[in-house]
This record gives sequence, C-alpha cells and structure tokens, in this order.
Amino acid sequence: MSLRIVVCVKYVPDATGDRHFAEDLTTARDAVDGLLSELDEYAVEQALQIAEAADDAEVTVLTMGPEDARDALRKALSMGADKAVHVEDDALHGSDVMGTSLVLARAIERTGYDLVVCGMASTDGTMGVLPAILAERLGVPQVTLLSEVAVAGGNVLGRWDGDTASERVEAQLPAVVSVTDQSGEARYPSFKGIMAAKKKPVESLELSDLGIDAGEVGLAGARTAVEEAAERPARSAGTIVKDEGEGGKQLAAFLAESKFI
Repeated sequence: MSLRIVVCVKYVPDATGDRHFAEDLTTARDAVDGLLSELDEYAVEQALQIAEAADDAEVTVLTMGPEDARDALRKALSMGADKAVHVEDDALHGSDVMGTSLVLARAIERTGYDLVVCGMASTDGTMGVLPAILAERLGVPQVTLLSEVAVAGGNVLGRWDGDTASERVEAQLPAVVSVTDQSGEARYPSFKGIMAAKKKPVESLELSDLGIDAGEVGLAGARTAVEEAAERPARSAGTIVKDEGEGGKQLAAFLAESKFI
C-alpha cells in the first residue's frame, strides 16, 4: 500500500520586503511579493526523501490562502511533489491558527494520509504551534521539531535536538511531524522539475467542500486578534563621542545612562 505523505506549506510575504498591516490589522499581502515559506521548504525536502526511500509513496502539498498561494504549491511541485491541494475561499481572510488548523485538518482527512509533515514555523506568524494543534484535531501522535526524520516498519522515527542533549523519538503512523531548519538543505528545482510541475494536478477546494461554516474561520471566527499596531519608529541618529582626552569617561557615562552597564 502506498505511503501517503501530506506536506502543509504556506505562502508568506517576503521577509526582505517592506511589510505592513492592512486597515483591519491583518497582514497587507498585496504590498509585498509572496513566496513559499523558507521553513516549509525543509518540510518538502524531508517528505521527498522519505518518499524516495519508500517502495511506493505519494507526496501531496497542501496550502490554504488566496489565488497567489498557488505559487507556493508550484514551487513544491517543481521540487518533486506529486500533486497539490489548494483551499481558497474569501471567508478565510484573517484566520488565526485555530481556524487554519481546522481547515487543514479537514483537507488532510479528505485527501487521505499516513504522515503529515510541517515546517517548524511559518516565517510570517512564527508561532510554531500549528503542527501540535493539527495533530490534536486529527487525533494522531505528534513528533515535532525534528532534525532527522524517517519512516520504517509503520512508524516515524526522528531525532530531537535540545540545548544539552539529543533524543531519539518514535511514533506509530498515522502521525504529524515538524522538521527544523537543521534537517537538511532543501533541493533547488531543476528545469525538468519546473516544466513537469506545470502538468501536475492541483485540486481546488472551498469551505463548502470541507463542511466548514464561514463563521468558524476568518476574522469572525478567530480566537486571537491584533487590537493595535504602529509603524516602527524611524532610526534616529547615533551619539558621536569625540575623544579629546575624556572619551572613555564620556562613553562610560553614555552606557550607564542607557542602562547598558
């Protein structure tokens, strides 16, 4: 029986761009270019390695987001994933991690899975809690923040690195895992992979396909919200200390006044 791997990926604003909040205090995604979250590239890479080591495996990439989110799916498909699922619905705007996890869980159940692979966090929200919530919604074990991951004998095996020690962890499939940026560099899409991705299937789903009411997601259903935001203050000019014999004392006084010492 084929090993069914689902990789959750996210289309995020480019971290090097000038990002802003919209009037409703959600991220103004139209103001900056988007891309596949770099941390999710590690998840795609590990899923592909697991699939390559298996006798028979299929990798599906899943995302939730606006029309442009297909760019993230195409990047993952060009890396080598077999097919993609895109959940797109206007009512999803402003969804927090609870709404997002609900949508992803329903889509994963519809698609079918043995192993769900996630990145350690998204590069925009950086919460890092979605894999655990997703596992709870699916009712399966979670093994998160792995620097190594493999599948053998109906189990997922991994290594978790702490500050002072590393641990070997294991869970029975089906399961949810997340991988860190120490799990191995993600491959670059080849020209052949980019061309092949154009022919790979991308299934489009709406909330009605997943049996989810619009009030459960989006800003209306969010359990968390940004109440206030302000632009980062402009960088002010620094203080210049001219050493005319008292430079050391002036520097020490400045550091003390700034409570650095």
